[in-house]
Amino acid sequence: MRTAYRVLAYLVATGVFVQAAAIAYAWFSTLNELDGGAVIDSEWEGNLGHAMHGIVGTMVIPLLVIALLIVSFFAKFPGAVRYALIILGLLVLQIVLAFVAFGAPVVGALHGANALALLGVSITAAQRVPRDTATTGSSATATAVA
Repeated sequence: MRTAYRVLAYLVATGVFVQAAAIAYAWFSTLNELDGGAVIDSEWEGNLGHAMHGIVGTMVIPLLVIALLIVSFFAKFPGAVRYALIILGLLVLQIVLAFVAFGAPVVGALHGANALALLGVSITAAQRVPRDTATTGSSATATAVA
């Protein structure tokens, strides 16, 4: 379960990385289209980058975080549940900030800053998973004896 916890925490971090790449692609692509004469109006729905950002942010990462929270109860190491709950809290805040930013664009800056917090806490959670020293020690002993 500790390995599952580590992998899920790193997958959440990877999801945040994908989010950043997707939104950068989305807006640079949009600017390129505007330079080419495209017009953004009420009919405009965004591009592939916007779609990727929306799907990963509202479906993929939340599923990973829920799975991380469930696994955290079985990972049995100090801080597992606490970090999973912090990640869940940051995710909920992230989604709220995203929807608020549609009406108050300045809140988008907080959405970006919170994404960095989510990235950092997810990586920290993954790195705090203890390695199984009993297995490592017995493998080393078996290798030394052989």
